[in-house]
Amino acid sequence: MNVFDIVGPVMIGPSSSHTAGAARLGRIARALLGERAVRADILLHGSFAKTYRGHGTDRALVAGVLGMRPDDSRIRHSLELAAATGLDVSITPADIPGAHPNTARIALVGESGRTARLEGASIGGGNVLVTNVDGMPVRVTGQHPTLIVLHRDVPGLIAAVTEVLSRSGVNICNFSLAREKRGGTAIMTIETDGAPDEALALQVQALANVLRVTRMESI
Repeated sequence: MNVFDIVGPVMIGPSSSHTAGAARLGRIARALLGERAVRADILLHGSFAKTYRGHGTDRALVAGVLGMRPDDSRIRHSLELAAATGLDVSITPADIPGAHPNTARIALVGESGRTARLEGASIGGGNVLVTNVDGMPVRVTGQHPTLIVLHRDVPGLIAAVTEVLSRSGVNICNFSLAREKRGGTAIMTIETDGAPDEALALQVQALANVLRVTRMESI
């Protein structure tokens, strides 16, 4: 346990789970999209769905999508800022079977037409856990720099990706892999101790059978 876990995050809002964590989920969605969002469709489950207006969860999620951190004073006005900057927002309470009580599903459309979808939960103290990206299970905390590698499920590719990181002196602290089916599309989520730079991400992108690489700083 570190000091952050004990005292909580520096933030705007009444609840670390409902505001700080929500803002981080929004920022992760924005990072996955990789560009300015013009459309955000957000489903809220459980406690998020019941109290989102009173606790500012809606404003925090939208603030994160706009790129704000949990301590940004503009969070209070994020819905108005979204409208002013051309971000169309839909927020809907929903029931997601088996989901954590503080769960959001965020679907974004970017200005180029690119899309990103995630499901994640605010798990306490401002910490989050993203469990699904673009329909595939992942494990992303946002606490470490992360590479998300969409690829074809072929022998040797995991070794090829980790070899690129090893040559660059990047240490892996968490790794997960999910696939649609054998030989189909798969996704690696790689959390690292050091921040992979753009050149390293491009090296991974250049590997045969890699479809897309998303590089995300710690959130």
